[in-house]
Amino acid sequence: MAIVRWDPFRDFLAIQDEITKTFERFFGEGKSGTGLARWTPLIDVFEKDNEVVVRAEVPGLEAKDVEVNIDDEGLTIQGERKFEEEIKEENFYRLERRYGSFHRYVPFPVEVKPDKAKATFKNGVLEVVVPKAEPKKKPIKLKVES
Repeated sequence: MAIVRWDPFRDFLAIQDEITKTFERFFGEGKSGTGLARWTPLIDVFEKDNEVVVRAEVPGLEAKDVEVNIDDEGLTIQGERKFEEEIKEENFYRLERRYGSFHRYVPFPVEVKPDKAKATFKNGVLEVVVPKAEPKKKPIKLKVES
């Protein structure tokens, strides 16, 4: 067994590297450094009487540009917003909208029936409505007599 001398600075550098990688994944910086590689649609998740509703803002896309997958645990929304054109004016350049692929996972707050889900797309908003499942019966603890 080898004894390794503890170096706190090595640990701090490792933490810094992990934080940097996390920010790059979140903001999409990567090698290009543009910060425009990724974006995430904003979502609302709420419960109605007998259903869970998920709404996602995906402006600039059409229904065919968005893929939706669902299971008992949650909903995955993914797609890509492609860059259309650069707008340049004299001594002026500005690009604020995010482009590129996105992937968003939304866990369900309650048990649902994924096979009964319905999705609609209107005015850049994806809406998925999933009926709630009947709650599974909880086990009853019995007193054991001797």
